[in-house]
Amino acid sequence: MTDNRLPHFQACYTSVVHDVMRAMELRNFTLPPRITPLQPEMTLGGPAWTVQGRVEETADPHETLLAWTGLLSKAKPGHIWTAQPNTHLIAQMGELSAETLHCKGVLGCVLDGGLRDANFILKLGFPCWRTHHTPRDIVGFWVPTGTDIDIMIGDVLIRPGDWLHGDRDGMVCIPGEFLDEVLDKTQIAMKTENMVRKAILEGVDPQEAYLKYGKF
Repeated sequence: MTDNRLPHFQACYTSVVHDVMRAMELRNFTLPPRITPLQPEMTLGGPAWTVQGRVEETADPHETLLAWTGLLSKAKPGHIWTAQPNTHLIAQMGELSAETLHCKGVLGCVLDGGLRDANFILKLGFPCWRTHHTPRDIVGFWVPTGTDIDIMIGDVLIRPGDWLHGDRDGMVCIPGEFLDEVLDKTQIAMKTENMVRKAILEGVDPQEAYLKYGKF
């Protein structure tokens, strides 16, 4: 079932979501700048479905592919595949996996790791955030250790029930218990920014605009 908050959330932009959370005195919610969008023009927002794994250099290639396809089978529609692979040596997403997730209704992926088949994924239009590209895959090298669990990306704790929001400016994690408050305040802040923008375009002094609207 699609969360009815999704379209409102996806219409926000990350810098304002960040500013709202800062004003709420939340901490450690901005993902590290090494994680960037494959498609900077796209916005990705929604609940996180978390994946964690580890390097296992002696793993059987067949068993690693069984485990990987099992992960794809478990992925939740209407969620963001959010992975902490605990290695930057391999790609954590490629064309066939992205096609599978896209067809299942997964919203996109956020990887603290690599991606491959970038040109195919660009044509597909499946939103991906990653750290780098590499042709090396998981076969015979990497195994999952958990899904729908707490993971860390940089100093950001991402839990089942938390939401992510990202655009070309970066990505933030919104704790689930604050989601409605953050969404309400972000929508108000965006309306206020529109008034500030209008004032600036009409020639109002920036300090005067800030003092009038309390935002800049």
